[in-house]
Parts: sequence; structure tokens; C-alpha cells
Amino acid sequence: YDIATMMADPKAWKEAVHQMEKRVKLHNPQYIAGIDARGFLFAGALAMHMGCGALMVRKKGKLPGDVIEHSYSLEYGSDTLEAQSGIFPPGASIVIVDDLLATGGTLSAAVTLLKKLGGDVKAAVTFIELDGLGGRNLLDVPFDYVLQYPA
Repeated sequence: YDIATMMADPKAWKEAVHQMEKRVKLHNPQYIAGIDARGFLFAGALAMHMGCGALMVRKKGKLPGDVIEHSYSLEYGSDTLEAQSGIFPPGASIVIVDDLLATGGTLSAAVTLLKKLGGDVKAAVTFIELDGLGGRNLLDVPFDYVLQYPA
């Protein structure tokens, strides 16, 4: 599921961000965290529009400064996510956004990582959920999506 054509259409992109915002604002976040890389697009647009800070959760070795990492297993191996330490105050309310939820490994790891950094992760919101892969079952925070497709 490629969001590039949607993003290239200004009306479609505006509506996509609006639909994400409706779901994110229910949790009144101080920060919106985007997952590498397409999640950054939603996080930046939402944070600017909602007056929140934007955070990046990246693959290992991509962020400058002091970082905290979290390694996790995927259906095809393992990976590591990182976020910068000290970039938000302890207890800050955070909603994590991404373009797609499939098996849930990466999104679940992002929740764990931001909690390690002292964040109060209120929810996770994706533009698309692939239904039937059980990804939402790995999350220990409320989850919402804009569009759902069968896996």
C-alpha cells in the first residue's frame, strides 16, 4: 500500500491528514512521534497543524546525539529503533503515528521505546491497518486507523 500517489494529490493529502488529526486529537498529545520513514510525513504535518512537538523514531544509526534504542523481533528477523534522549520532558503525552499497521512489531517497539524514554504514550494511529495480521493485538495502548484493508 503506497501512499505516494495520495500525497501527490493536494486535496487527498489534506483529507488524509485531516482524518488522522480527528483520531489523534482525541488523546490531546503534547508530541506526535512518527516512525521511520513515512510516519515522519504524518507526524510533521499533524504536529504543525495541531501545535504539538514532532518526534522521530528511527532505525539504528540515523539520529545524532544521545539515543536510547530498543531491539525487537520481526517475522523475518530483528531490527532496532532509536529515539533521542532528553528531547521531551518525562511524562509528556505522546501519540505515535505511521502510515501502516501490519504485524505490529515496529509500532509495538516504538511504544516500548518511547515509554523507556519516560513518555506517556496515549495511543497509536495509522493511516492504514491491514486487518487479519493481528498487529493491533501487540499494542498495549489504544489504537485507531483511517482505512482498513484485508491482509
